[in-house]
Amino acid sequence: MSGPETAGAGSRNRIDSVDVLVVSWNGRHHLEKLFPALGEQQDPGVVVRIRVFDNGSTDGTVEWLRSTHPAVEVVENPVNIGFSAANNRLAERSTADALALVNNDTRPRPDWLAELVAALREAPPDVAAISGCILDWEGSRLDFGRGVMTFDGHAFQLDYHRALEVAAPPTSGSELFFPCGGNMIVRRDRFLAAGGFDEGFFAYLEDVDLGWRLWSGGERVLSAPAAVVHHRSMATSDLLGNAFRGMLFERNAYLTAFKNYDAELWPQLMPAVQMTLLARTQHLLATCNPNGEQLSLDPFGPLQDGDDGAAAAATAGDSGPTAGGAAPRRWPIVGIGPRTAWRRARARVALRSRLGRLRRRIGGVPDRVPAVVDERTLAQVRAVSSILRQLDGAAKRRCLVQTRRRRPDREIFERFPLYLVPTYPGDEALFRSDGFKALLPEELTLVRRTLEEVMEVER
Repeated sequence: MSGPETAGAGSRNRIDSVDVLVVSWNGRHHLEKLFPALGEQQDPGVVVRIRVFDNGSTDGTVEWLRSTHPAVEVVENPVNIGFSAANNRLAERSTADALALVNNDTRPRPDWLAELVAALREAPPDVAAISGCILDWEGSRLDFGRGVMTFDGHAFQLDYHRALEVAAPPTSGSELFFPCGGNMIVRRDRFLAAGGFDEGFFAYLEDVDLGWRLWSGGERVLSAPAAVVHHRSMATSDLLGNAFRGMLFERNAYLTAFKNYDAELWPQLMPAVQMTLLARTQHLLATCNPNGEQLSLDPFGPLQDGDDGAAAAATAGDSGPTAGGAAPRRWPIVGIGPRTAWRRARARVALRSRLGRLRRRIGGVPDRVPAVVDERTLAQVRAVSSILRQLDGAAKRRCLVQTRRRRPDREIFERFPLYLVPTYPGDEALFRSDGFKALLPEELTLVRRTLEEVMEVER
């Protein structure tokens, strides 16, 4: 399927001005490293302006910028509105041909901006964005070269934190599913036409969501690995804390999938996406909190060999008929199965036994009552609550995304296959189960990888 019209390609590729956008929250100590590096940039052959959005910092960022870098435009906001909305506000104020986004906790190499500008100028007209390469602060490990998305909207930086000797960054001009919001250049008109970053995300996965929207709208994203910045990985993220960060990841992943899957794939993948969210929440509740195992009790589920109810029924001499020597099927609730006297009697005995056992385990024993105290669990439950609160707004945004669509997901995922990576506690058992496999579309190929195969995992 063709992308945007190529008429007037020369004028569409023309870039005479670039605004460098920086979002900061209590990051003055990072900016003190970033701005000298920006000041040492080689001439990219365009008019360059730096715009900073301060997200309610209390560390003197605004005062320091205005006194030491008076040419920089600073937008001072009283509260933290997030990475997504802050970049949108800067993009709306801009009149430049392109926007270069860079994290505040980075150190760009001297040719960083020139490499991005040259790559975008030389790219075909249907290319909306270019993503650079991110290394660690010392320059020995890969932070971001290219990313992949899982079936449920999560994403990974391939070879994250691997030594450069063994990592496999993309080649110049290769296609990427999404640019990295910490090092990218995008045509301003394309960014705004696509809706910018989703402000409901606050932070995290907003660039994955944008990349998907660009591709579905008939545009493309390419790589410029020579445009390098060095990154203090997680330096800004750590300010949020693990609980809030986990909540944002899980919520934004679901919203990414909900908004962007087309009308063909979303009904097919929705059961697996939602079962994964449900299973992760239940697993954390049951395994990571005091007395959480109580939340896994099922007094009305199918009886298993050795259950108290089965023993009680056998003691009552109620073995029931058999067929071909097979053990009789046990029916724990009255009304299920043939209406025979022995089945009704068996069900009553089993149900009384189960309810008695359940009362003994949790009734009147306060110290066996589950208490949700684990941070990961709280983050997960809050993510589900936030999804429900945002559902109506996300549905409207989904309508806009699908109205703008020019390329089907099947075509997109032929280029960028979806991944299945066990990441959360309980994922491995879930993904191995026949029930989960039955939820996945048979004709959709998923790349199955372990977390260790995708990235360097700290032990």
